[in-house]
Amino acid sequence: MGSFTDNIIIPYDFTEKADCAVRHAAIMAKNLNAEIILLNIIKKEDQLTESSSKLDGAASRLKDELMIPVRGIIREGTIFKTINEVVDELKSLVVVMGTHGMKGMQKLTGSWALKVIVGCHVPYLIVQENPKYNSPANVLFPVDYKLESKEKLKWVSMLSYLSSIKIVLFAQQGNGPMYDNPTKANMNFCKRYLEEREIPYETIWVDQKGSFYELSLKYAEENHVDCIMITTTRDIGIADYILGAYEQSIIANEAHIPVFVVNPRAEVKLTYTNF
Repeated sequence: MGSFTDNIIIPYDFTEKADCAVRHAAIMAKNLNAEIILLNIIKKEDQLTESSSKLDGAASRLKDELMIPVRGIIREGTIFKTINEVVDELKSLVVVMGTHGMKGMQKLTGSWALKVIVGCHVPYLIVQENPKYNSPANVLFPVDYKLESKEKLKWVSMLSYLSSIKIVLFAQQGNGPMYDNPTKANMNFCKRYLEEREIPYETIWVDQKGSFYELSLKYAEENHVDCIMITTTRDIGIADYILGAYEQSIIANEAHIPVFVVNPRAEVKLTYTNF
C-alpha cells in the first residue's frame, strides 16, 4: 500500500448520511494520519459558485468538530464515474460513502452504491449511520469457495493499524466436495496469512443450508460485529443488478452494519497459490 497517499475520499452531498461517512472516515484518518477530502460532484458548471460556498462551510465545520484535516473539492460529472476518477487522480487509500440502502426504484434496478463501487481499485466502506465504536474491533470475514475470497486479506492488514481487531473467518460447509474443498483451501490460506502477521482471528463453520450471505448477515446481526468485509462479484453485469447480486443485500443490511467492499483484481489467475 506504499503507492497510496494519505487521503480518504468522502462523496459529499451535504446530507446527514454524508456526515455519517465523514465520522467513520475520521476514525481511520486519526489512526492513519490521513487527510479527509469531501468530494462534491456537480452536474453543471453554473452550480460551482453555490457549491463552493457550501462545501467550504461544511469542511470548516467538520474540521472543527473532528479535529482532523478536512478539505473539499468539486468536480463536474456523475457519481458512477467521477468518484473513481478522483480516487485515481489523488491516489486515495479508501472511499467512505454513506447510503440510504435500497429504496424505491433501486429495488428494481439495483443498489446505486454497488454501481458506484464496481471497478474501483481501492475499497469502499459503506455506512448507514454514525459509528458505534471508537475503532472496529470485530470484523466478519466471509470465506467461500471463490478465489477472490482471499482478495480482502491485504486490507485486513490496513484495518489492523486502526486498532486491535479480531477477524471472524466465517464459512459454510456441507455443500459437497466441489464447494467444500476450495472453501477449506481458502480458509487455510486466510489462517496462515493472519497467523504470519499476528492478527487475532477465530473460525466459524456453519452446516446450515441456504444462502451463505444470508447466513453471514444473520451471524453479523446476532453477534453485533462492527464491520463486514466482502468482495464484489467478478464481471458483474446488468443482470446481476436486476436479479439482485448478493452484495446489494449485504451493503443495504437492515442492521446498518458498516460494509468494507473490495473489488477483485482482474489479473488474479485461477490458482490457489496466487496471491
